[in-house]
Amino acid sequence: MTDFSDGASAGLDTSSPNVARMYDYWLGGKDNFAADREAAERVVKISEGRVVRGVRLNRAFLGRAVRDAAEAGLRQFLDLGSGLPTRENVHEAATRARPDARVVHVDNDPVVCAHGRALLADAGDVGFAEADLRRPDDVLGHPVVAGLLDFSEPVALLLVSVLHFVDDAEDPHALVARYRDALAPGSRLILSHLASDAFPERMAEAERVYEGASARLGARPRARILEFFDGFDLLHPGLTGPREWLDGGVRTDGERFAGLVGVGELR
Repeated sequence: MTDFSDGASAGLDTSSPNVARMYDYWLGGKDNFAADREAAERVVKISEGRVVRGVRLNRAFLGRAVRDAAEAGLRQFLDLGSGLPTRENVHEAATRARPDARVVHVDNDPVVCAHGRALLADAGDVGFAEADLRRPDDVLGHPVVAGLLDFSEPVALLLVSVLHFVDDAEDPHALVARYRDALAPGSRLILSHLASDAFPERMAEAERVYEGASARLGARPRARILEFFDGFDLLHPGLTGPREWLDGGVRTDGERFAGLVGVGELR
């Protein structure tokens, strides 16, 4: 297992923030370092604490959406840009609902992948593929993906809190369409994405924090996020904030969050 307690001996770059480790910190994990915590706390301050509550609601959305997919009959899950296999991960939610579930986590960070493979060594039909989601053919043809998933049957494709790290110049909508075209009807897209509409000034500040991190952050307006569901039927309650989604679309008078979440089913 990769030892995150000693970054130098593990060959990690601990001097600059890593987006996966920042996320781990907000979730209360231990796989993070001083630079990650410092950058994460800057975002906490900018967001007035919303980021911590938001990522935990996002995690709850992920678990519920995976469970809903499994209960609807899906038994295959492809988690793109999965990051560290931290608390209540996809394979845990999926296999709890369906013991025969098959799950592949995909990430392009070799240290994250090594850590993930070690953690999942005894997890059954679960794999960790080192690949870049921006290269769909490499992902879809990866031996771990091809060995565990059958694309003639429905697959739940997860893009949770990752597309806002894919720059517009890399045409993220075309990337999602390439994955969509590889899926069988009945497959699902489970997606969450930071939106620029609700808090534009604070989002711009947060994006500046990420300029020194392992990936740059780029929030998008709601209309552009909705376009990722082209070809999918957006399931109830649509593209909403995570709290509203978890509450079945009920609008609350509580605080707003920058993130939007949604689930689509392939026609």
